[in-house]
Amino acid sequence: MHVGDPAHEPAIEANGVGRKYRRGWALRDCSFRLPAGRICGLVGPNGAGKTTLMAIAANLLEPTAGTLKVFGATPESVETGRRTAFLAQEKPLFRRFTVAETLRMGRELNPGWDQPAAESIVRAGNVPMEAKIGTLSGGQRTRVAFALAFGKRPDLLMLDEPMSDLDPLVRHELMSTLMAEAAQNGTTVLMSSHMLSELESVCDFLLVMSTGGLRLAGDVDELRSAHLRLHGDRSDAGNNQGHAQGLPAELTAHTLLEYHTSGDHFTALIRPNGPVAGHWQAATPNLEELLLSYLRCPDAPPLITSQAQAPGQTNGSNGPRTVAA
Repeated sequence: MHVGDPAHEPAIEANGVGRKYRRGWALRDCSFRLPAGRICGLVGPNGAGKTTLMAIAANLLEPTAGTLKVFGATPESVETGRRTAFLAQEKPLFRRFTVAETLRMGRELNPGWDQPAAESIVRAGNVPMEAKIGTLSGGQRTRVAFALAFGKRPDLLMLDEPMSDLDPLVRHELMSTLMAEAAQNGTTVLMSSHMLSELESVCDFLLVMSTGGLRLAGDVDELRSAHLRLHGDRSDAGNNQGHAQGLPAELTAHTLLEYHTSGDHFTALIRPNGPVAGHWQAATPNLEELLLSYLRCPDAPPLITSQAQAPGQTNGSNGPRTVAA
């Protein structure tokens, strides 16, 4: 019997989670809720704490502070172990095992193992079942690792930079397989990636981390609609003295993330705090534009939408604040 109900329990709920090493905090005061059934992109620069967060959820690390639950249970519980799969970036496999022996290991260790699904992923790449793992190319090993993760039939699948060593064609194929499997089985997917353009086509939820903390979290459409990309001519503004770099005064009441000028023209990304005055060209940023802005501006005020908030958590915003371009 499952601990909690995937339809009601969040897939992951973190409350003040932190992990400290001798060199300092790798993750600190991280709080969020990932609803079940979502495809979530986990984004941030190297060292932001992404791998640490997933390792805690996978029961590979213990948090130094705070608590984290998976479908309402602790990561170390037997039931959580059965319901989760974690594919690490280095994709550890036994090099002396054959592909067939690797899948047999998965079958014997996991009660809900789906042998046909695992074999289909391997055979789609023409990977010989009798080949030893140590003789395979990096892309072939990734495919076998994917087969192990999918064959487990997890309720929560966590992927740490899973496709960094794949060519674009194979990456597209495995991403399509991932989406189809998740949709068919209601699997929650948490996937870290630096390939921002690909996330837009597959993810409907987002977690953005920087320097060990959470900067942006929530439904992708809700996050995009909370921002505006503005283009305009500064000479059209009633007062151009609103900012040291010439930001039109009409925009100073809003939360500014980025601001660039070229001659008399400007481009700004803002979080509106009410109606936006002025005659500017306004558009909702795409996901890649939004992510790049937050990654370029790690001091930007955080935004955690209501769907992503843990109990008692606020959205993290401290009101209007400008970030130098």
